[in-house]
Amino acid sequence: MSREKAMVFADGENKTGDEYTYKKDFRTALPQFLAVSAKNLLLLGYGMTLGISTILMPAVQNPTNGEVLHLNKSEISWISSINLIMVPLGCALSGVVTAPIGRRRAMQMVNVPFFIAWLIFHFSTTTGHLYGALFLTGLAGGLLEAPVLTYVAEITQPHLRGAFTATSSLCIILGVFTQFLFGIFMYWRTVALVNIAFTILAVIALCFVPESPHWLVSKKRHEEARKSLQWLRGWTTPSAVEQELRDIQVLFQREKKDLTDVDETMAEKMSYYVRKSFLLPFFLVSFTFFVGHFSGMTTLQTYAVSIFQMLKAPIDKYYATLILGVLQIVGACACVLLIHYTGKRPLTLLSTAGAGVCCFLVAIYDIYIKMNGFTENMEVTNGTLTAINATSADMLEEPRNPYSWIPMTLLMLLAFISHTGLRLMPWILVGEVFSAKTRSGGAGFSSGIGYIFGFLTNKMYISMVDTLSIWGTYGFYGIVCFVGVVVLYFILPETEGKRLNDIENHYAGKTKLSNQVYKSQKGPQKDVTRMHDLKGSTNPAFEGDTSKL
Repeated sequence: MSREKAMVFADGENKTGDEYTYKKDFRTALPQFLAVSAKNLLLLGYGMTLGISTILMPAVQNPTNGEVLHLNKSEISWISSINLIMVPLGCALSGVVTAPIGRRRAMQMVNVPFFIAWLIFHFSTTTGHLYGALFLTGLAGGLLEAPVLTYVAEITQPHLRGAFTATSSLCIILGVFTQFLFGIFMYWRTVALVNIAFTILAVIALCFVPESPHWLVSKKRHEEARKSLQWLRGWTTPSAVEQELRDIQVLFQREKKDLTDVDETMAEKMSYYVRKSFLLPFFLVSFTFFVGHFSGMTTLQTYAVSIFQMLKAPIDKYYATLILGVLQIVGACACVLLIHYTGKRPLTLLSTAGAGVCCFLVAIYDIYIKMNGFTENMEVTNGTLTAINATSADMLEEPRNPYSWIPMTLLMLLAFISHTGLRLMPWILVGEVFSAKTRSGGAGFSSGIGYIFGFLTNKMYISMVDTLSIWGTYGFYGIVCFVGVVVLYFILPETEGKRLNDIENHYAGKTKLSNQVYKSQKGPQKDVTRMHDLKGSTNPAFEGDTSKL
C-alpha cells in the first residue's frame, strides 16, 4: 500500500498513510524545524541578493564619498531586474543538479556562486562587474529552487508542511530586510562583505541536518534513509520509522515497476503536460505569481527608497524603508501562524482584495493632490530616478504637503496585507497542486514564470511612472488585484491539510474537495477530509466530474 493510500487500523478507523503512529508533540516537530531552519539560512542569503539592489541603486545613481560607479537611468533599470531574468535559467538546471548529488549537497554547493557574487559586489569598479554579480545571484537563486522545494516536502509531516513551507518566503523577506537595516549603518560595499558570513553559516548549518530519506531510498541507501527518518521524527528508534520507510521504498519500487512495464516514450511523458490535471494547477500557480508581482509590492520592495523620497514621506526614506521591511516580516509571520487554522483560500482572497484597496487609494491620493495645488511635490519628469537625483538637503526638507503621511501609510499597509497571503501563496501551492508525474517539472516551469513576471514588473516600473504617473501605475496595480480576487475565487481550492492524492484527483476531475481545513489532532483520526470530498462543496473551484468515484 502506498503512503498516499489510507491505512486501516484495528479499530476500523481510517488514517492517512502520512499520519503513521508518531506523536504530534514538540519532540517530533523540533528536528523538522531545525532541518527547515538550516535550509532557510540559504534562503536568507538569497533574500539578501534581492535586497542589495535597494541600497545599491541610490548610491551609484548619485555617487558620493569617492564612489567610482555612476549609472544612468537605463543601467539602473537593469540593476533592479537582471538577476530576476536569470532565475528561470537556474530553475531549468536545478533538477539536473539536485538528482545526482542530493538535496542537502545541492543546497550547500549553491552557496559557492553566492560567495563569489558578494566578492564581486564589494570590489566592483565597472557596470559589467555589477551585472556579473547579479547574473550569478540570479542563476544561483534558480538553482536552489528544486532542492529547497523538494527537501521541505520530503522531510516534513503533512500537518507541518504548510507552515514550514511558508517560512521559506518569510526568510527571503527577512533577507531583504537585513539589507534595508544594514544600509542604514553601512555603505553598500561593506554590506556585501558582511553578507558573506551568512553564506558560510548556511553551509555549516546544512552539515548538521540529514539528507532527504526519499533521495536516499532512490539511491538504494536504505540504512542511511532509516537513520535520516529517525533523526527527523524526534531522534526515535528504528522500529518507530519502519512503516514510513517501507512506504517510501514501495513508492520508488512502484515507480520503477511502472517505468519498466509501461515503457513510456518521450511523447507519452510529455503528454502529461497538456492534460487538464497539469494545465489547471499550472494556470493557478502562474496566475497567482502574476497577481503577486503586479500588485505593486515587487516594485515597492525594489524601489522603496526612491518611492518614499518621490512621495515626500514625512520621515527619512531609509527609516521608512526599514519600517516597510518590518511590516513585510510581520505579515509573513501572520501567514505562517494563521494558515493552518484559516486555510489558504480565505487568506489569499482577503490579502489580494486588501492590496487592491491600498493601490487604488494611493492612485486617488495622487489625483487629489494634483487637483489641489500640490503638484510640485509629486511631479516626476524622469520617473523614479528624478527622486534619486535629489540632494540630501532636499530629502530632509519638511514637505509642504500636509497629507504626505497618507501614501506612506497606504504603502506600509500594502506591504503587510500582501504578505499575509498573496505574496507567499504561490510558493506554498507550487509543491501541492501538481500531480506526481508532473510535480518537479510543474514546480520548475511555474517558478520560472513567476520570476519572469518579477523581472517584467521591475523593468517596466520606471517607464510606467514616466508615462502613467503615480495614479496610473497604482491604479493599474489595483485593477490587477481586483481581477485576481474574482479569478482566484473560481479556481483556487482549499488545499490546507489535504492529502496530495486527493488534490491530484480533484484536478483530474475524479473527486471534489471541501472548503474545510483539516486540522491534525493527537491520536488516530477518521479521514474526515475524504468524507467531505464525497459530500461535495459549493466552492466553484471544487466542481468536477465525480462519475469515476
